Amino acid sequence: MLPDPRQFPKNARAALSDEILQAAMKRLETGFVARRTVAAGRLPEFEALRDAARDIKNHTLAHLDAYLELFEENCLAQGGHVHWARDTAEARDIVLEICRAAGAKTVTKGKSMIGEEMEINHHLEANGIEPIETDLGEYIIQIRKEAPSHIIAPASHVSKEQVSADFRKQHTGLEPNRPLDEPDDLLAEARAMLRQKFLNADVGITGANFLIAETGTSVIVTNEGNGDLTQTLPKVHVVLVSIEKCVPTLNDATTLLRVLARSATGQEMSSYTTFSTGPKRAADADGPEQYHVVIMDNGRSEMLSGPFREMLRCIKCGACMNHCPVYRSIGGHAYGSVYPGPMGSVLTPGITDLPSSVHLPQASSFCGKCEEVCPVRIPLPKLLRFWRNEAYEQGLITGVARWGLSLWAFAAKRPGLYRFFADLQMRLLSTLAGRRGRFSSLPFGGGWTRHRDFPAPQGKTFVSQWRAQKKDHEKRRGA
Repeated sequence: MLPDPRQFPKNARAALSDEILQAAMKRLETGFVARRTVAAGRLPEFEALRDAARDIKNHTLAHLDAYLELFEENCLAQGGHVHWARDTAEARDIVLEICRAAGAKTVTKGKSMIGEEMEINHHLEANGIEPIETDLGEYIIQIRKEAPSHIIAPASHVSKEQVSADFRKQHTGLEPNRPLDEPDDLLAEARAMLRQKFLNADVGITGANFLIAETGTSVIVTNEGNGDLTQTLPKVHVVLVSIEKCVPTLNDATTLLRVLARSATGQEMSSYTTFSTGPKRAADADGPEQYHVVIMDNGRSEMLSGPFREMLRCIKCGACMNHCPVYRSIGGHAYGSVYPGPMGSVLTPGITDLPSSVHLPQASSFCGKCEEVCPVRIPLPKLLRFWRNEAYEQGLITGVARWGLSLWAFAAKRPGLYRFFADLQMRLLSTLAGRRGRFSSLPFGGGWTRHRDFPAPQGKTFVSQWRAQKKDHEKRRGA
């Protein structure tokens, strides 16, 4: 089970002191972040593609009911089955019924954030069916009995040495002295352990990056062959997806694919991009005998009709968390949510409730980097402010924080008073800092100064300098 989002402050403090986690977070900058910059720079039309991707998602959301019905019509015409679920409980029960009808004992599963949202593994296990994660990262965290810490790199918080120790503990039938020092060794062992699981599985479960209304097709994007094996070897393929993943046409899907991989992993295209349309035909050499698509709402319809509609443009690339200074300091588990980082801090209150996740919208420096790199241009800082305002209005922000906000608002509504106290504060802090120009401790600032010095203000306030320069400029013009 996931930790509680209400424990975010405690989880964040623990994460900051976790040396293994901190080393893993540093790899994000040299990995995903650097590669995205290079991949975007190689494509002159990248910014235009982002605009096109945003417009495709906006159009789809404006007509989502029609496109979902069109998807169902075309999926049924291809021999597939479509199931509608209002929430996670309904979605879990639908999947369980499909598995029971197939007489399933084991289920292979590709990486699926909707599956995590549904907690489908726990549900299947509780009903006597063994789910087996086949994505390498998901396989690692399943062994460790953890939740994903990142939506595209679920084991990004784990070191190579930890994986080696976990494999030795879990794979007890293998030679104890086998080499497991290199990533290739770990990959080869995981592949060997999973090979028979693929062959024995009765049902395969995947997510979907997109549903294409025009053809009734589901699309998965992976860098491992496990997704294809999961959906072609078992006799039943089940797709888990949320309503906003629908797009109108094949052309629309390809436009979104061009920004997805570049934003997520810095690749021009993922190793595998698989389009699935219905069960296998009579002339097909392989493929499932049954093709089921479970489409879940779980609070998204309500978001669609409210101020958080833009969040449903998200294509789950993970770029916002890769670039977020908060996520890169504490990792994904600290959020206590299926969806961490900036996108999760907006999405989670929408699909659960604000009181239980009130800390998440506060977990932002508002640097704006998340919006800057989002492939579909979601205004994440604006949406985070919406949640902060809502939390304040509902009385969920209490104590010192509420008192401080009220005091600041009082001054901000009175510009003369605000400038007076700002000037006074600047002079006072500059005097107290003296020649050092920084503070090693500050009242109410221990969260900062425990780890670093706080720079003292230099000179006058911005408004004072701006007014002085404006006056000087006007004087020169008059002369």
